[in-house]
Amino acid sequence: MDKENRTDLNFASLHPGEKSKSNFPDSKGAFETKVKESDTDKAARGQRWCLDDFEIGKPLGKGKFGSVYLAREKKSKYIVALKVLDKSQLVRANVEHQLRREIEIQSHLRHPNILRMYGYFYDSKRIYLILEFSPGGELYKQLTKKGKFSERLSAKFISDLAFALDYCHSKHVIHRDIKPENLLVGVNDDIKIADFGWSVHAPTSRRNTLCGTLDYLAPEMVEGREHDKQIDVWSLGVLLYEFLVGNPPFEAENHSATYRRISRIDLRFPRHVPTDAQDLIRRLLVKDPTKRMSLEEVPRHPWVVRNLSS
Repeated sequence: MDKENRTDLNFASLHPGEKSKSNFPDSKGAFETKVKESDTDKAARGQRWCLDDFEIGKPLGKGKFGSVYLAREKKSKYIVALKVLDKSQLVRANVEHQLRREIEIQSHLRHPNILRMYGYFYDSKRIYLILEFSPGGELYKQLTKKGKFSERLSAKFISDLAFALDYCHSKHVIHRDIKPENLLVGVNDDIKIADFGWSVHAPTSRRNTLCGTLDYLAPEMVEGREHDKQIDVWSLGVLLYEFLVGNPPFEAENHSATYRRISRIDLRFPRHVPTDAQDLIRRLLVKDPTKRMSLEEVPRHPWVVRNLSS
């Protein structure tokens, strides 16, 4: 990323006593065209964002390092989600670098199926991330409530995610942790990739770090081999299975058993899963990463076309 567009990720070394500072990576506007022109060049004019710029509403969710609140920017009246992270917890868990990387990556991505990160600011105790608000909430909660999704909705979600991940890969970003817990739902059932905590900007392509969630790990990660962007393709296959069935395909009684099922591609389908849907899942869940279906092909698969054209 060029110097001009880089995000200021100082956070005052996460030590207390620093005055509130911030930066919007998009110097042309904080909240795109929805924010008044008088406010969109706030960062460009050198002004800083702080908690007083927002009206804080109800809590939207709670995570390991803090909470997310509904918020409204006072001048523009634009609704956002404000993620409030506790510095001391981040330091104790030694994940400051991970947060910096998440902000650096997510704040530069622009795609309708990727949650926008508009900016951030911090004070002596907390870091605040200014995020796009998705009124549909967490996909995981919707899936848990419904048990499984319809074919039509599953096809829409998978097609949109394929486009979003293909965009990420074009920017040399590998997500590495695609799962229902990291997805949100916007208006009109628009799915949003929302958590880039395990993401990497990897122009060199190959990585070795074991990360992500067990049920979604690709065989190359389970077996300790190098991995690349194809792990996101694998996760898409696991996700589609879970959408249609209600649980991940390689779920087992313990971690060792799950590892074995992944490594062997021990894939079993309930009778209700259509043959053409099974075909798409099998094309994504291929052990050899080089033989997995490309993300560009996913929206053109007969099962997706059949469900989105009806």
